[in-house]
Amino acid sequence: MTIKIIDTHAHVVLGKAFGKAGKYGPETGVDKNGLPFFRIGEYKMKPMQYENTIFMENSLRIEAMDKLGIDLQLLSPNPLTMFHKIESKIANDFCKIHNDAMVESINEYPNRLLGSATVPLQDINLSCKELERSIKELGLSSVSTGTDLPFGLDDPRLDEFYQTIVELDIPLFLHPASTGGAKGPDDWRMGRFDMSIMLGYTYEETLAVATLIIGGVLDRHPKLDICISHGGGAMPFLIHRFSEMSKIRDWAPEGVKENGFLNELKKLWFDAHVHGEKSQAMLFDIIGEERLVYGTNFGGWDTPKKLEDFAPDLTENAKKLLRL
Repeated sequence: MTIKIIDTHAHVVLGKAFGKAGKYGPETGVDKNGLPFFRIGEYKMKPMQYENTIFMENSLRIEAMDKLGIDLQLLSPNPLTMFHKIESKIANDFCKIHNDAMVESINEYPNRLLGSATVPLQDINLSCKELERSIKELGLSSVSTGTDLPFGLDDPRLDEFYQTIVELDIPLFLHPASTGGAKGPDDWRMGRFDMSIMLGYTYEETLAVATLIIGGVLDRHPKLDICISHGGGAMPFLIHRFSEMSKIRDWAPEGVKENGFLNELKKLWFDAHVHGEKSQAMLFDIIGEERLVYGTNFGGWDTPKKLEDFAPDLTENAKKLLRL
């Protein structure tokens, strides 16, 4: 099969992982008003219907992929189930079950689906062990984490995890969640009007990009490939603000001092799933096509009705990023 289009931004919901995080779920259900929901811990996202959709039924997924024109898709965990702030043992047990179920899922269509591992980042040692098992034994292709951890993305505690990723020769995909862990959003204002999705994701992605660059992660791990969802949030819009400030502050790391913030930004990868032609044009202009991969948030509310014209142009980038 000739691969023309690769989708790097597609989530999966695995029924075999339901209830495997103890009191945190996850679980689906219907409330007293008949609205379907998805629960993690104290938080319920609703209306949210996963059963009998492409999120849980691979036959429906492949049918929809064929209709849209996607040849290969990387499946990543539902961001809500990246349990980075619950008890480490519960999170580790859940990740093992989830990664095993991920392999079973992609093996249904091995020529069309790849899988990304999930790890309990509240415990770096456990994360490295589970990541090695997921890649070496299970054959998964990458690792996916959230952006809101118990510590910053530039925290030295993560250096061992980043180095493990480099040694395994895989990419890291970052995607925010719409809650503060296993509860509602940390900022109550984000709990209204779907602000956690419309604005919260952008905030988290922008903060992640800034932290990775200013925190010196790219200086310490120059061979680390990190891909941030949704074009890096608002970073293309704010790039000049960050660039100018980093010139006059002593917190700028060596890479930024020597090369400038923009050049360091271009060492990261981004999926090009942003809304509107003007936003897409800004992303391509600021970041450059060579560091972009195609993504759809497949099955979500913002899945494109048809492939963007630039989708085929990003396939070789995805092959490079995914080591295909």
